[in-house]
Amino acid sequence: MRIIGHTASSITWLARALSICFALFVSVFALDVFVEKLEFWDKALAFLVHLTPTYLVFLVLFVAWFKELWGAIIYTLLGVLNIIIVWGKFDWTAYLFISGPLFCISILIFISWKQNRRLHLN
Repeated sequence: MRIIGHTASSITWLARALSICFALFVSVFALDVFVEKLEFWDKALAFLVHLTPTYLVFLVLFVAWFKELWGAIIYTLLGVLNIIIVWGKFDWTAYLFISGPLFCISILIFISWKQNRRLHLN
C-alpha cells in the first residue's frame, strides 16, 4: 500500500512539473513580438496577448491541482483544439511538440486521479 501511495504522489508531481515546463516552453513563442517594429506599449500589449496559451496552461494546471479528472479532460481538449486550429498550417512536428505534451500531461493526470481514487477507496 505504501508503494502505491508513493507512486501516485510521484506521478501527480511529475504531471504538475511537466505542466509548468510546458507553460514555460510555450511562453518562449511569445518573445517573437520583440522583433516587430512596434512602439513599446504596442509590444507590451502584443506580448501579453501572445502569452494567452501560457495563461490557459496555468489555468488548467490550477484546475487539475484540485480536480484531477477535470484537468485531464481539459488538457486533452486543449491538445485536440490545437490540432483543429492549426491543421494544415505547419509541419507534423508542430503538432507533436505542442499537442503531444498536452496529451502526455493529460494521461499522467488521469493515471494520478485513478491511483488517488483507488487509495481513497481502500
